[in-house]
Amino acid sequence: MFKRLLQNRKAFTLVELMIVVTIIGILATIAVPSYKWSLIKAREAVLRENLYSIRSGIDQFFADQGKYPDTLDELVDKKYLHGLPRDPFTMKSDTWVTVSPPEPTDEAESGKGETGNVYDVHSGSDFVGTDGKPYNEW
Repeated sequence: MFKRLLQNRKAFTLVELMIVVTIIGILATIAVPSYKWSLIKAREAVLRENLYSIRSGIDQFFADQGKYPDTLDELVDKKYLHGLPRDPFTMKSDTWVTVSPPEPTDEAESGKGETGNVYDVHSGSDFVGTDGKPYNEW
């Protein structure tokens, strides 16, 4: 009799389904924070790479032209960059914060003429990185 009941069984019981749903919930609870952390780390890596490429373009521009660029778009116009990369935290390419070159300290450098306006670049994001330093200070 018992054997025949098992052969006619075609569905899961409510208890079995609840156990499976609970296990899936526990696994998702463990996986989601790890996934979010890995997304942040990936965005930070992209930000580092974008800052490196822009700064490298600025340095190459200075080495070739003898002055810093006036805008970041000038780097693109003169083919030092293929295009202005997006900030991975603001998701825009126009939120980069530029830093002007320092004022010349000796008189020989101050008489050289035009120096340009873009000495360095930072992210336009107000978020704080995983190292505790704000992205706009990287």
